[in-house]
Amino acid sequence: MKSKNSEPLFHIVKRKSMPMKNQMLVRLLAIAAAVIVCAIVTVITTGMNPLSVFVAVFEGAFGSARKIWITLQDTAILLIIALALTPAFNMKFWNIGGEGQVLIGGLGAAACMIELGDKIPDPLLVLLMFISSVGLGALWGAIPALFKAKWNTNETLATLMMNYIAIQIVAFFTIYWEVPKGSGKIGIINQTTNAGWLMQVGNKYMLTIIISVLVMVGTYIYLKYTKHGYEVSVVGESEMTARYAGIRSGVVIVRTMIISGALCGLVGLLLVGGIHHTITTTIAGGQGFTAVMVSWLAQFQPFAMAGAAFLIIFLSHGAAEISTSCGLNQSFGDIITGIILFFIIGCEFFIRYQLVFRSGAHVQMEITNVQTEVSDEQTEVTDTKLGVTTAQTEDSNGKEEANQ
Repeated sequence: MKSKNSEPLFHIVKRKSMPMKNQMLVRLLAIAAAVIVCAIVTVITTGMNPLSVFVAVFEGAFGSARKIWITLQDTAILLIIALALTPAFNMKFWNIGGEGQVLIGGLGAAACMIELGDKIPDPLLVLLMFISSVGLGALWGAIPALFKAKWNTNETLATLMMNYIAIQIVAFFTIYWEVPKGSGKIGIINQTTNAGWLMQVGNKYMLTIIISVLVMVGTYIYLKYTKHGYEVSVVGESEMTARYAGIRSGVVIVRTMIISGALCGLVGLLLVGGIHHTITTTIAGGQGFTAVMVSWLAQFQPFAMAGAAFLIIFLSHGAAEISTSCGLNQSFGDIITGIILFFIIGCEFFIRYQLVFRSGAHVQMEITNVQTEVSDEQTEVTDTKLGVTTAQTEDSNGKEEANQ
């Protein structure tokens, strides 16, 4: 029997807010639970001491001075890409094209290094590399934005497809510039002259880290304290509200995507001119997609993204170290990384939502309602029986009158 006023045992309600210390406590508990699960999986699948695996993870990121600098440098690259995507995400424009924007920016830098490396002074070459990388990245972001603003196309599909176009363009020029012919790769560009190689600040890792800090502060100021940042948030909340406020949504969309693309193009310049000194289709290393998770984990907060980016890079380097020092394949390292990320991402549910169970009063009320319904049905049955008895009596009286 189903009650008309029945209520589920529990329902999910969005929290208004959770104190920061409680949020940190939930995240720490999630990490602790992830470590316990990883230890259990390690013992069951490999029979190894889990501590040796955890030590390998730390050694992968902090095992030497060089590893520490590489960890910080890779964190800086991932952080800049995440920061580049954030203005678009705040606008509810889902830019999944960071990978392609980085690649096309790197291609612009490589083109300047290869074609102009021995023809113009190095300072002018670096300036042209910067303009080319940032400009091409901005163009790659502006194209899907224009289609969105003009014809309301799906930005997720458009930016995703632009990634594959960029990959094929880079693949074409890789063959066009390959050295030696038939090798299928370009190799180190201007290895003897170092033309177009970005300057070193302290060491070869520091420049990228400094730029990432500047971009992080700049992004925070742009989104928090500028008119353009305000317009981005208004358009993200409601295009209708933006229209009533006199904000041209199409202009904001295109302008924001130009900025996002330009920052991704800057990453391409750093990868080609400052770190690898070459261009390949895999130079971005999938970080254009990883940056989406970084931005989401940080809830689109620029300073929080530094911690999220560091966590992802730390786990990535640790997974690589597991495969070498512990004699396990890369897949096991990926399993450990996946478990930890699952718990970290999953805990965000409990930060943003809560489970509300039925109170005892609700349960008692429902029991009372059920009892009332049962009583009502029994009354209806009794009334029906009385009605049948009355009808039979009247029928009997009618027959007697007819006989008389």
